[in-house]
Amino acid sequence: MTAFLNVGLLGYGYASATFHAPLIAAVPGLQLAAVASRRPGDVLAHWPDTPVCETPEALIARPDIDLVVIATPNDTHAPLAAQALAAGKHVVVDKPFTLNAAEARHLIALAEQHQRVLSVFHNRRWDGDFLTLQALLQSGELGRVTHVESHFDRYRPVVRQRWRESGNPGSGLWYDLGPHLLDQALQLFGQPQSLWLDLACQRDGAQADDWFHAVLRYDSLRVVLHASALTARVAPRFVVHGTNGSCVKWGLDTQEDALKAGLRPDLTDTATDWGLDPQPLHLTLSDSAQQLTERQQPCLRGDYPQYYARVRDAVLHGSANPVPAQEALQVMALIELGLQSAAHGRVMALAG
Repeated sequence: MTAFLNVGLLGYGYASATFHAPLIAAVPGLQLAAVASRRPGDVLAHWPDTPVCETPEALIARPDIDLVVIATPNDTHAPLAAQALAAGKHVVVDKPFTLNAAEARHLIALAEQHQRVLSVFHNRRWDGDFLTLQALLQSGELGRVTHVESHFDRYRPVVRQRWRESGNPGSGLWYDLGPHLLDQALQLFGQPQSLWLDLACQRDGAQADDWFHAVLRYDSLRVVLHASALTARVAPRFVVHGTNGSCVKWGLDTQEDALKAGLRPDLTDTATDWGLDPQPLHLTLSDSAQQLTERQQPCLRGDYPQYYARVRDAVLHGSANPVPAQEALQVMALIELGLQSAAHGRVMALAG
């Protein structure tokens, strides 16, 4: 193993071009050494000095590649990750980890067999507003939390011809945005007791779900996860109610838009506004006399590069995996359970 990691990136669609390639390039100790893509021109337009392989198999076979990042269509995640692990590579898989829990368990077993790091790109653990909400809940300032809403709403009325909206296995919003919202809920509250999910295809010509509404039950706490592609006036990103007050956050973390605009994180310059969210958390809190007061809580800095920095350290130094595959397995189990709930129209209890 070299003192740095040569990274091979499988696929060069939206996820790779917007997230993976720029973040890999920003993190010291990582080098984007090769990309596998059927559209080499797209790769070379952004990374002119990076070799392009015609197939994932050709990239995985390269002896100089230490870490393989899989950002291909969702139904290819499991087979490509299995190939890379069998070839002795460390592996990062874009979310969703797999199509189901059985595939996830198989990959975990392979990673243990070959003693490789297997991690899943749940980057929204490093959203600035999520980090701020996490700290707020840990402080206990809202008291006992009773109700949480986590929305990821967009207005995209035209169905596009792409695999994410094709109706094939792994397409649709539940597989696209559901993993983000479920992973954040698990980080905040752990495993729920039960899950109820409703799915819909609402846009003209939709072949995959473009709306979902899920309810996770935790004793008296209810966590609502919602996403839509037909929301022109979006709801708050987070709404939290507790026995001591409430919290509302509007707007998404700014890092995706910054990456889409071609901006790049500079990890050597903490004075930049990278990851800073201008939208604060709005708190309504009760005092000892049950009088309500208002205040704003600025968001902590979002930090997507932190994910890849921690993957680097996990591989090179044996430090903690930032998103262990076992945690991503929990997300996939809930994805799968949600599909069962939607198919049968009932609440599904978690086993055990």
